[in-house]
Amino acid sequence: DFQAMIPDRTRAFVADLLAEHGVPELPEGEEAWHSLLAWTEERTRPQVELAMSYDIALLANALGPPPKDICDSAHERGILVAALTGSVRHAQKQVANGVDIVVAQGTEAGGHCGEVSTMVLVPEVVDAVSPTPVLAAGGIGDGRQVAAALALGAQAVWTGSIWLTVQEAAEDTGPVVTRKLLDATSRDTVRSKAISGKPARQLRTAWTDAFDDPEGPGALPLPLQWMSTAEATSRIHRHAADQPEGDHPLMMSPVGQIVGRMNAVRPVADLMDDLAREYEEALARLNASS
Repeated sequence: DFQAMIPDRTRAFVADLLAEHGVPELPEGEEAWHSLLAWTEERTRPQVELAMSYDIALLANALGPPPKDICDSAHERGILVAALTGSVRHAQKQVANGVDIVVAQGTEAGGHCGEVSTMVLVPEVVDAVSPTPVLAAGGIGDGRQVAAALALGAQAVWTGSIWLTVQEAAEDTGPVVTRKLLDATSRDTVRSKAISGKPARQLRTAWTDAFDDPEGPGALPLPLQWMSTAEATSRIHRHAADQPEGDHPLMMSPVGQIVGRMNAVRPVADLMDDLAREYEEALARLNASS
């Protein structure tokens, strides 16, 4: 039924975009990424059950409040539940459903995000859901920003994008995306529906430009956008893997505005040391001025 809802114009648009940039078909016998992933409840619940069958400490949820029965099931197994939010209203719904930790994620964040900045969002959410712990997320990549998040009332921070360019992530991130991330500035991201049909911050690429062009068909709503582009995305990634030295203008990656500070590949240990040192220096400056 979903496949039948994808317009022919969108299918033709994607095919023409791949042809324009010389992206070949997948090798014979290689399957494309699944067209639904976890975008429907039918596919998500078995994945959640599988995750909770392991000895995990935390179940993190995004794109809406986790159902109350999922929170209850996690708690029965001694698992805490966290949920990302971009608004006070959603944070309150999450707490009502039993979420233990709210992650207030500003629009600077990579991936799916709202429209409110971290500086504004965090204290709003802290005040709205107290005493539930709040983690600050979005645009946090050094110790000064950690200190600022705590000053806003958060109990800790949630970081994401900065780990894309550490040495330990090199294989997963890949040379093409790593090079794009290292070269990008904080102005080189865009909040676009081009990946899933919901706004997500990512590198601005020929892919986002095409789907954000008002003269094009535009992105479809979730889950249709991902379904209509899953094979294309698989082909783009395969092409990049086969020719890692190429420019690959369609190659995309969710990433936050902190990408402007991600200028070198370095070990996780070094990044952690810098976060701690910068945090301590920030506190020292604040204490000296009081």
